[in-house]
Amino acid sequence: MVKLAAKCILAGDPAVGKTALAQMFRSDGAHFQKNYTLTTGVDLVVKTVPVPDTGDSVELFIFDSAGKELFSEMLDKLWESPNVLCLVYDVTNEQSFANCSKWLEKARSQIPGTSLPGVLVGNKTDLAGRRAVDSAQAREWALGQGLECFETSVKEMENYEAPFHCLAKQFHHLYREKVEVFHALV
Repeated sequence: MVKLAAKCILAGDPAVGKTALAQMFRSDGAHFQKNYTLTTGVDLVVKTVPVPDTGDSVELFIFDSAGKELFSEMLDKLWESPNVLCLVYDVTNEQSFANCSKWLEKARSQIPGTSLPGVLVGNKTDLAGRRAVDSAQAREWALGQGLECFETSVKEMENYEAPFHCLAKQFHHLYREKVEVFHALV
């Protein structure tokens, strides 16, 4: 039984639901705040996620960072050496989806020459009448970037755990690959 620790960067534009997603995940669905203040730095959420069929677990250190450019200088230090990435956009806001490229580039620039496993999360699916980003378009972009794709409604408590379970599995898989390489050398 192995317990791993992974640094997860939660990135995306302001008001897409990053903090709500992280808080809901940490509290197992018991904590949906109606009112949020804009994150001005970084909030840290820590939660252990069991990896199915292994007996192992991954402790995710989720860095919920401000989406405002104003804080980006301050974030550079905190974004160093991420293990996994959770990119979040608002399905009712096309610009928040378009900006995911910028967030992804920023995260990947922190670990040049290394692959950064991650997920793309379209939040606020409960606002179906206001949807501006097509699911198929988001999925196609995510797959092209090597990311898994999820849609969620934190407000309706739909699918909010799946992205984090996926991240834990991805990180565990990377760990296993490195262990096999190491054993092959010995």
